[in-house]
This record gives sequence, C-alpha cells and structure tokens, in this order.
Amino acid sequence: MIKVGLTYDLKEDYLRLGYTNEQVAEFDSPETIDALDQAITSLGFEVIRIGNIFSLVNFLNAGNRCDLVFNICEGMFGIAREAQVPCLLDAYRIPYVFSEPDILNLTLDKGLTKLIIKQAGVLTADFKVVSQLSELQDIEIPFPRFVKPVAEGTSKGIDGFSLVSNQKQLEESVDYLLKTFHQPVLVESFLPGREFTVGITGSGDDTKALGTLEIVLNEQAPHPIYSYSVKKDWEKYASYKIAVDPVALKCAEMAVTVWKLIKGKDAGRVDFRLDANGKPNFIEVNPLAGLNPTYSDLPILARLIGITYRQLISEIMNSAVKRSCLDKR
Repeated sequence: MIKVGLTYDLKEDYLRLGYTNEQVAEFDSPETIDALDQAITSLGFEVIRIGNIFSLVNFLNAGNRCDLVFNICEGMFGIAREAQVPCLLDAYRIPYVFSEPDILNLTLDKGLTKLIIKQAGVLTADFKVVSQLSELQDIEIPFPRFVKPVAEGTSKGIDGFSLVSNQKQLEESVDYLLKTFHQPVLVESFLPGREFTVGITGSGDDTKALGTLEIVLNEQAPHPIYSYSVKKDWEKYASYKIAVDPVALKCAEMAVTVWKLIKGKDAGRVDFRLDANGKPNFIEVNPLAGLNPTYSDLPILARLIGITYRQLISEIMNSAVKRSCLDKR
C-alpha cells in the first residue's frame, strides 16, 4: 500500500502562537484535513498526518519516510513560502502532489507572473509593481486603478480601499499596503466586468479544464470586488454558478494555456475578469488551491458540475501517482 504523508498548516496552531486571523487566513481548518484524510484513505492509500514544515522536519529527522506527500502547506514568511515544503521534499527525494518549488515561487509573485503571461500573448490588465510611494508618480495607467499586495493569497490585502479613483486614494491605499504587508504593491487597471475562476486538473498533455465558475456579487456586497471581507461572509454576499457561454469557454481555453505555460501540476485554478470591452483578462493562477470541501472555490466548482469531493481528490492523486511513476510499483 502506498503511504501518503499529509502536510498542512492549521490555523489554530498559529493562532495559539499569537498570529491574527488575517495572518492565518490562507491556512486550513481541521474540517479540511479530516476531509482529505478520509478521501485519500477511501482511495486505497495509507495516510500519515504530518502537519506543518516544523513537524515535517521532525518527521524526516526521526528517519521516517513515505512514498508520496499530499502537500497543502502555505508557509508563513517570504515570497517563496509556498515552496518551502516542496524544496525540503526534493532534498529527500520524496515525490509530492502539486507543483514544484519554482512554479509556486513564481505564481505567488503576481507581478512576475503577469509579466510572463503577458509576454506569452495572454491578455492581462496594464500594471506596475511599486516598492515605495515615489514610484506612483510615474504610472500612466488611467483611473480607476486596483491595488493589492504582490504576493498574498485568499484576497489578503484586498478590500474596498483596493479600488481607487484618484491620486490621493492611490497614495493612501498603497501606503497602507506597504506598511501592513511589508512587500511591493501591484497597481493595475481596474477590470469592471464579470469574474471567473477555471478549475484545472492534470499535468502537461493531460491538463484539462473542469469548468468555469462565475463569482456573482449581490446587491448587499459592500463593493464590486471579491475581497477578503466578502470571502469571509461569502454566503451573505456572493453566489457561484457554472458559466458555459462563449466568454466562459474562452476563459477555460485560456486557463489551459496558462497552466501548460507555467508547467502546473495535478490541480489548481486560473482566475479571469472581463475588461470594459468584455474581453477576459488573466488575473492570477493558483497552483495550490484551497481544498475545503464546503467553501473553497475548486471543490465548489466540482460540486456544481457533479464531481464529488472524493472524485476530485481521486483525479489529483491519479495525476500525482502517474507523474511520480508510483503506478508502476
């Protein structure tokens, strides 16, 4: 039987250390870990719960090994934080689910990712990455603009203040983000149209788009942004539907192109929003998508197209096992 180690960051572990709810927003709940354990076990694997990177270090130092690691660790510090566990596993030559360190490092840096995607011919909003307020004077992007930290997830650092319509608002928002998140800020054209996320499974030639999920904000939403505050109360402010119109299908096609371009592995999401002309623009790619069975976008998308959580995890595991040649054992 193939032994699968499960690595993850639990919110409660870091809250006990004094971190805030926003600082641990990307981390997981026991519900997610229980669901993953049950799904992977039901597929015929032996699951070993390891925990975060510190627990993984202790696990490896004790001489323990497993055949494959199902890694959903987000990490805590630095733009390369999502790559920390995969790097450690590479050093021990232990295969793992999801993308390699270079891909995780690239995609967490939204500015660098947009640059590469744009050079490949995929439409994305005009942007500039700034590290200090003085750089705002040289931006020629018309208002309204949208600002966010260059390397955060779960919409951290994205809220009503992210949409700015003049220079004063821009300077105030960027100043706040620079001081709060201690990293550069992405300034880009605001995309006013529909918002989509495309679910992806597979790797290389086996890549496929599961479907296109449209995020629809209702009249009670405090702003026209799928923000951190909106995501926290998604049942109150947002609804989700599978979109199959020509624009949505175009997003799915573009998502596969992006996934292959960055060499994504096993599963993830690619996000798009329409510009004022109704054309889909690439926002970001998430190769380490959330897997909470209730509220994460990828499981929601799967559920709406009739794929159970177990079936979704099965597709992910099949891709990883095939890549790692464990199916030849």
